[in-house]
Amino acid sequence: MSLRIALLGLLTAYGSASGYDLTKAFEKSVAHVWQAGHSQIYPELAKMTADGLVTVEAEGARGRKIYAITPEGRAELRAWLVGHDPTGPARNEVALQAFLLPLLDPGEALAVLERLKAYVEHKLAELEALWAVKRASPVPEGATGVRFGNLALDLGIRQTRTTLEWANHAIAAIGRRA
Repeated sequence: MSLRIALLGLLTAYGSASGYDLTKAFEKSVAHVWQAGHSQIYPELAKMTADGLVTVEAEGARGRKIYAITPEGRAELRAWLVGHDPTGPARNEVALQAFLLPLLDPGEALAVLERLKAYVEHKLAELEALWAVKRASPVPEGATGVRFGNLALDLGIRQTRTTLEWANHAIAAIGRRA
């Protein structure tokens, strides 16, 4: 369901687009919080068309289709935003490794934590670079007056900083025991 909602959101924010354009927009924005490739996006667009949530506005060369959101699609997006209670992340590999770290000897656990810390530092640098680019580029504002994607990007940066703080704490705690 969330892929469908993400695509409806992109079509609402940026307007009509091809599957290729949506895939590229997804990679530059939503992919930081929800993973999907073109092999998932194109079939979902076909389902959304069949369900009346989007329409094919135009067809071009080589079967390129331009999709537009319908009033039913806008209603579905709004209903999800207003009424859906998030279930939380179903998969978090960092949390799983943290859960299983006590199975390792302290030296191995420290090595895992150092690797996780490096990964989180890299992710934080990526998100902060994206923040700098977004601030300098024209991005549509929503009805709230907030630029599209900024709240999610801010959340991602804050969560990543918290994970980095946790990694430093865990390294110190295990280091004291090693």
